[in-house]
Formats: sequence, structure tokens, C-alpha cells
Amino acid sequence: MKRSGASIIFLNSRSEVLLLLRDNRPDIPYPDMWDLPGGHVEEHETPESCIVREMLEEIETDVSGCRPHAVYDFPDRIEHIFLMELELPAEAITLHEGQRLRWFTAHELDRLPLAYGFDLVLQDFFTALRQNAG
Repeated sequence: MKRSGASIIFLNSRSEVLLLLRDNRPDIPYPDMWDLPGGHVEEHETPESCIVREMLEEIETDVSGCRPHAVYDFPDRIEHIFLMELELPAEAITLHEGQRLRWFTAHELDRLPLAYGFDLVLQDFFTALRQNAG
């Protein structure tokens, strides 16, 4: 059985998404690459409770009001994607994991190294955002 993950897309009023730059350590997957905030769903934990726990641990942010966005069946895992609007400068968010946070536009993501296949997730997200806006 595949493991499960839970990640969140934070979206601001400028249609930017918040990404986390992973630590640059050789003992972790995808070192020094950009990533959606999130983590692994633990045994006896729902994806919803996982994302709430992970965001409190990683960035001291209560995401209990987030909503499910999509589920992706990747070769190595089932990834549950959540969505929440957030209006905070990246530097105002307390970060406990990773090197830093930064807001990105859809255009900036085109040439950005993204971890865990999240390039596909964010391409789909921005495509849907453009379709809903038009």
C-alpha cells in the first residue's frame, strides 16, 4: 500500500502561491528544492488532521479552515492537496523547517526546481485558476 501525504497551496490576493525551500542536506529527499508545505500522513491520522498538525509544527499557522482541493496518485504516494487563502508576507511567517518561504507567481514556477512532482500539481492549479477567472 502506498503511503499518503498532505500538502497545502496557500494563495494570496495577487494569485501567488507560497513555497518552502527545503533544507540543503544530503540525507533528505530533494535537498535545496522548492516544495509545497506539508508532510506524511501518520498511521491512524486523516489527511485533514495531518495538514493541520504539519502546518502548526512547520510554520505555526492554523489551517483548520482549509479546504480539500485535489488528490494525486503519484508512483510513490497518494498526495492530498488542500487550499487556503493567506495574506501574510513570507518573512512574517515563523519557519521551523526548511531554509525559507517565498511567494511565487505562475510565471516564476516555469523555471523553478520543484520537489515531489509538485510542478504538475501547481500547473493544474494555475490552469484551473485561469479558467475560473475567464
